[in-house]
Amino acid sequence: MAELLSGNEALARGAYEAGVGAAFGYPGTPSTEILENLVHYKKDIYCEWSPNEKVAFEAAAAAACAGARVITTMKHVGLNVAADPLMTLTYLGVEGGFVACVADDPGMHSSQNEQDTRHFARFAKIPIFEPADSSEAKEFLIKAIEISEKYKTPTILRTTTRVSHSRSIVELGERKENPKKTTLEKNVQRFVPVPMYARQMRLKVEQRLADLSAEASNSELNRIEWQDKSLGIITCSIAYQYVKEVWPDASVLKLGFAYPFPDELIRKFAAGVEKVLVVEELDDFLEEHIRALGIKCAGREFVPGIGELSISVLQNSRAKMDGKELPAEKPVKYAESLPARPPVLCPGCPHRGVFFALSRHDVIVTGDIGCYSLGAFKPLSRLDIILCMGGGISMAHGLDKAGESKKVVGIVGDSTFFHSGITGLLDIAYNKGKSTIIVVDNRTTAMTGHQDNPGTGMTLMGEKTKTVSIEQIGKACGIDRVVTLDPYDTENTIKVIAEELAANEPSLIISKAACPLREKKHVGKMRQIDQKICKNCKMCLKLGCPAIDGAGDKPAINKLLCVGCGLCQQICGFGAISETK
Repeated sequence: MAELLSGNEALARGAYEAGVGAAFGYPGTPSTEILENLVHYKKDIYCEWSPNEKVAFEAAAAAACAGARVITTMKHVGLNVAADPLMTLTYLGVEGGFVACVADDPGMHSSQNEQDTRHFARFAKIPIFEPADSSEAKEFLIKAIEISEKYKTPTILRTTTRVSHSRSIVELGERKENPKKTTLEKNVQRFVPVPMYARQMRLKVEQRLADLSAEASNSELNRIEWQDKSLGIITCSIAYQYVKEVWPDASVLKLGFAYPFPDELIRKFAAGVEKVLVVEELDDFLEEHIRALGIKCAGREFVPGIGELSISVLQNSRAKMDGKELPAEKPVKYAESLPARPPVLCPGCPHRGVFFALSRHDVIVTGDIGCYSLGAFKPLSRLDIILCMGGGISMAHGLDKAGESKKVVGIVGDSTFFHSGITGLLDIAYNKGKSTIIVVDNRTTAMTGHQDNPGTGMTLMGEKTKTVSIEQIGKACGIDRVVTLDPYDTENTIKVIAEELAANEPSLIISKAACPLREKKHVGKMRQIDQKICKNCKMCLKLGCPAIDGAGDKPAINKLLCVGCGLCQQICGFGAISETK
């Protein structure tokens, strides 16, 4: 039986067919849907959203050391968080198959940077697999489990945004149960990497890498497609699909088992063609190694290393190679008259009230990764710097201790607080900081699609669980001033933030209100603007609410967008805004 599946759906199916028994991850586009689809098989597979990627990786690692077949899922920046356990698990090795499904985001569609996960595979000295479509995503995951068990090594399966979210036909198979019993063997020399044992593990890692290189050269996941031998292209992942369209007659070496480098296969291919071109997305990972083998090749001088590749991008590359004029870009006619649509907080977003209250103060605001990142844009303009998950708290403390002349406010979301914000808060309390920290708790992990987290009281498996209190964690970290507010109450929000900014000690504010988009219901009654009473002061437009239209002579409220949060009514000084009847 065959189905049309996205790459993420196919990875979930591959995990099911491979006999995976447990899966751990943290949501992050473009990887999120792997676990969201895998949980459909929860009768056979335990699935969880972990507090962060490091925890997910460690939980999966222990299960694999005990013989279970596992996957862990994350986006590329999530592997940064999980890098610590990755680098030591490669020494310990595994008993059951272990696959880290890591989704890169070329072009930064939903990420703060571009990274090439292949470097982590080389850094950790473990195999990496790169599917080019959904069918390969399923098959490669199964193969990665097999390779992992054969060589007792953790593995990485790297996808990209285009592979994760594109759809293609996938042949479905049956589940193959793991024959191993899940029991951690008592073996200190194997599982305890103190220096005296780790030195021996290190030698085994190098031998394993050599064995894996030979495996890669003979793997069916790497194949040569001989055609016109005047040009041979070495490529991998989604770039293979573009290569086949732009150079349909060229010979191709497609690498699916991309690291350790299949040196024998690369040499064989290069010897059979007149010229070699390397086409890869992001870094010159393959090209650098191929040149190191003494093989003359072209690559980065024609194929860009920044942003996402596409057919049109590679058509330009081909034109450069052939010494021809670059093909003229065809304008997209239907887009010419469309207005700009900058990203904004949704109508009724509870974060809006917090940013509006902060706009009354000349403070530095350190932000974080989430919906509230949009507080940086006009008209709110109330966020000054973003670095990484949890950085909203730690950066606030750093600025404070560096002698920043202005008061510093750090903002994180609820899921981000649980992910990596707690240690930063602990740092502030322990080292006598004075920052004001705001957790905008909208009761979900909103930006990645409304996943549950430790504060929602629900697991990925759909089971009720403990609802972890941010307030109690704040107290436990040593923060004495902890206050919870309703961000839809504008007067109180302004009052509380002013009081906490004036305090000569650290404080924690929890802005608690559910995301209307997840709740799928109005916050309250819709509002309307009486055009006769309105003085056109445009104060309501300072909220940046998409439901308030400022294009006419006077502001007006779009009834199709308004969710009834009431913030506009509260800040209108002339009583022009009221509830609809």
